[in-house]
This record gives sequence, C-alpha cells and structure tokens, in this order.
Amino acid sequence: MPPATELQSASPEETERAGETLAARLRPGSVVALVGDLGAGKTCFIRGLARGLGVNQIVSSPTFVLVNQYQGRLPVFHVDAYRTESLAELLDLGLEEYIDGDGVTVVEWADKLRALLPAKTIWVHLRGLGDEPRTIKVEGSPGRI
Repeated sequence: MPPATELQSASPEETERAGETLAARLRPGSVVALVGDLGAGKTCFIRGLARGLGVNQIVSSPTFVLVNQYQGRLPVFHVDAYRTESLAELLDLGLEEYIDGDGVTVVEWADKLRALLPAKTIWVHLRGLGDEPRTIKVEGSPGRI
C-alpha cells in the first residue's frame, strides 16, 4: 500500500476540492470509504468528489434513504451507513452489487461496514469539527489513488 496522503483544509470549499482531486483518479469499481465524526466534512468531501466525476445534481447525505445514486462520467453510489443497525441491512440494500458494479461507490460511516469492503478500498479519514481546520488523510491500494 502506498504511503498515505495527508492535507489540511481550512474551509468547506477546500474540502470539496480535495474530493474533486481524488475523483480524477477514480475508475469503474473504485470504492471510497469515509470515516470521521459527525460534522467532520464527509458529505462536503463527497460533494466535491461527485462534481469531479461530472455529477451535476445536488449531492446530499442519504441518511434516511441510505443510498443516493448520481450519474456523471461514472455512476456514483453514495451510501450512508450512519443509521444502519447491521451488516445484513446493508447487504439487503444491494451493497455488494454497487461495489462490484461499473461505478464508484462512496460510503459515509464506513467504519461500520469495514468487513464488507474490498481490499482495494480507498480510505479517507477526516478530522476536525466546527470552524476548526480539517485534516484529510487518504489511504488507498496501488493503482487506485
């Protein structure tokens, strides 16, 4: 695994740009797992990632529907595991089909389903709350970032 990339973000716009930068390197079948406290910027990062993949829709957290789908240069499957109670619930949603599909799967609260994610997963850890700067650490397998 290559060394992690770590950067600082002083604003939501910078967090979005970090997501947009990562998007340029994603391919069909890429899986991006986001981890961070509530309010750390996961959805903000995903907004930029989706924009970088050519999504023109408004991107919001799918907390109550669990999965949002967007169309860009690749399909984007945005999964939010925050309210899930079990791994079986995520499997029932068809998580494996998204992961094995021809799009990019992005998972918020991915630490809740680590056992279901493939070894090729790109992990994005966000730290910082409120008006604090964010630290964004990206770790991924070779050829994926």
